[in-house]
Amino acid sequence: MTLLEIIEKKKRKNELSEEEIHFWIDGMCRGEFPDYQISSLLMAIVLNGMNREETFYLTDAMLHSGETIDLSAIEGIKVDKHSTGGVGDKVTLILAPLLSSFGLKVAKMSGRGLGHTGGTIDKLESIPGYRVELERDEFIKQVNEVGVSVISQSGNLVPADKKLYALRDVTGTVDSIPLIASSIMSKKIASGADFLFIDVKVGNGALMKNIEDARELAKTMIEIGKRYDKKTVCILTNMDEPLGYAIGNALEVQESIDTLKGMGPEDVMELIIKVAGLIVSKTQNIELEEAEQQCFKKFNTGVAYQKFEEMVSRQGGDLSKLEISKRIFSVRSAKAGYIAKIDALGLGEIARKIGAGRLTKEDKIHYQVGLLLNKKVGDFVEVNEELVKVYLDDIDIKINEILDCFVIQEDAVEKEPLIYEIVD
Repeated sequence: MTLLEIIEKKKRKNELSEEEIHFWIDGMCRGEFPDYQISSLLMAIVLNGMNREETFYLTDAMLHSGETIDLSAIEGIKVDKHSTGGVGDKVTLILAPLLSSFGLKVAKMSGRGLGHTGGTIDKLESIPGYRVELERDEFIKQVNEVGVSVISQSGNLVPADKKLYALRDVTGTVDSIPLIASSIMSKKIASGADFLFIDVKVGNGALMKNIEDARELAKTMIEIGKRYDKKTVCILTNMDEPLGYAIGNALEVQESIDTLKGMGPEDVMELIIKVAGLIVSKTQNIELEEAEQQCFKKFNTGVAYQKFEEMVSRQGGDLSKLEISKRIFSVRSAKAGYIAKIDALGLGEIARKIGAGRLTKEDKIHYQVGLLLNKKVGDFVEVNEELVKVYLDDIDIKINEILDCFVIQEDAVEKEPLIYEIVD
């Protein structure tokens, strides 16, 4: 058996066996295959797909490519949340401390940016001093004492995913249901939580462009969860425009802080309350409405922010030193009207281009750059009124590239719902 034979087989749209998938993943982890061959196989999978059985075999091979985490030393219910990625998606930064304020334990390992979508670890690394890598004992101790810790995926945890993640990001092989499902579920199962909650983003700024694909991804992940006896719940949410106003690492941390203090954007608050309410109601056996009301109280009393502050401090971060670029320019509207559409994908790519994300796997993130929207879909804008504030470092951008991301019309606009459905 050779990897070339496996590539040829998938190129011809044939089903890969469990043995073939393990041969690929195990050999890749041992460094036996060049990146170009792995990338070729990834592209064949993107183009020709995998069935549920192949996807499970891939998940299992990735899961067993390294260590798994035993969280039995952590007292209480261990919950984990994942998002399939979107523009301006800073939910983990807010949700993790909020859930810990209910006594739930959030021992979370997060990833970096993938494609045009931002990564939680990149955002946290914009906080000076924040340590995204902790020794296992320190990680467990912090979760027991504080209730929450968010760190990067360890080198020995699903190393196959780290390799594939970096290649997918720079080879146009991100948007594949089998690759997304196996990546997410191998990490979530290896991370040892009792309850998995997955936010599947849908729309222009997401990996899943339509509800049908998002629903298929959700069902695939839930089925994988069942095979490992992990309770998994998915929520399908709108990503046809950026979530919140901030796009970019330090900017999104600042918006997260505002939200934790109860002053966040309306859409961010709505999503956090719904997701947190669902998790709290399902894990603590209380009514959804009561759980949501309790979430509001955690924001209004400052308890949620205190948890975030404590987590950051314990991991060496200094929020007072959070920096946002001082090189700023304003992009203003050329006409008056209602915002009918905001191209989340386009803005995400612009943010990546100016340094908020990576174009190659060797690229260095510029944490202080990004975009700050002044308008959302449905808002009215006057001529010469600000649409976006751009925070730059050493890379310039053409104003028309940003203006092209906004569709402005005379008639008022009816907004799409933020939350489409829950799949469990």
